[in-house]
Amino acid sequence: MKDKVIYTISVIISFFVGIMGTLIVTKYLPENQQVTYVDSSKTVSITESNTIKTSINKIYDAVVLVDTYSNNSEIGSGTGFVYKKDDTTGYIITNHHVISGGNKFIITLTNGNEVEATLLGSDEYSDVAILAIPQEAVIQVAKLGESTNSEIGDTVFAVGSPLGKEYMGTVTKGILSGKDRTVTVSSTNSSQMLEVLQTDAAINPGNSGGPLVNINGEVIGVTSMKLVQEKVEGMGFAIPIEIVNSLIERLEKGETIVRPIIGIELTDATNTYYIYKNGIQIPDNIEKGVVIINTVENYPAQNAGLKKGDIILEINNVEIKDSVHFKFLLYKYEVGETVSIKYMRNNKIEETLLKLDKN
Repeated sequence: MKDKVIYTISVIISFFVGIMGTLIVTKYLPENQQVTYVDSSKTVSITESNTIKTSINKIYDAVVLVDTYSNNSEIGSGTGFVYKKDDTTGYIITNHHVISGGNKFIITLTNGNEVEATLLGSDEYSDVAILAIPQEAVIQVAKLGESTNSEIGDTVFAVGSPLGKEYMGTVTKGILSGKDRTVTVSSTNSSQMLEVLQTDAAINPGNSGGPLVNINGEVIGVTSMKLVQEKVEGMGFAIPIEIVNSLIERLEKGETIVRPIIGIELTDATNTYYIYKNGIQIPDNIEKGVVIINTVENYPAQNAGLKKGDIILEINNVEIKDSVHFKFLLYKYEVGETVSIKYMRNNKIEETLLKLDKN
């Protein structure tokens, strides 16, 4: 009985202590403070401060899936984006390797509509192609920016169709990891060097031809490839939009992109067996540059005084690494321009001016 009385008294004391505590807090709580009671039945709205949704919305519906067919059999797929439209036509940028070998191209838009495209022009060396679709099919037009205004560390994102239609419209985010990179791409018949932007935004098969976009929703590059090597992760590459812009007008017209030639057969300075096989001797300490194996009559190299056995070391004061690099540097110039060539002959450094010609 005694325990029951003590328990009852304890409950009564606790009740009055609670009431007094509430009265004291209410009386002495500063007037500018409020006690908020949370109603758990209401929906809470969360706002992100670092979202890129606005930027994505500026480009998303301009991005398309490109399926390439040969004789009604699908041979590949990739991504493209609408960069312009006029009264009759919508114009799409993609990669040359996306449409290579095809004779029919089906475009799928973000609303699920499919339309057949016409190939206007394509350039294998720069890996750029232009397709056309009816104007009424276009949902959105992308805005082209400038990669030169971007800096390493800037936020970028890619939109594309990795692995085809099932993952169409995939957005991956990263940073601009590098500018003015050069990568060597090998094909069945040759190798070539491309100037690219580097990003750690995920680039996968099917992303090729899609846009690399800055935080303002502007296209600064065309995604082209990723580095696939063991122990390498997060190295994707895009063609700078400035290079694409320099080709668009001619490709829209179906013109072939003409690049300069100088009329020489050459090989790497390190290809000692082939050099010796052609009866040429070069100093043992030459580790860079290209060696002229033969010249073609009435072409710029021969007209400039270059001949078999000369070692070309520089173009316009830029050191040449090998034959792929030589072609890369040469193709930066237009037909009709004059460049300075530094070369070695009989262990002496010589220099000549060479006016570029075309086929």
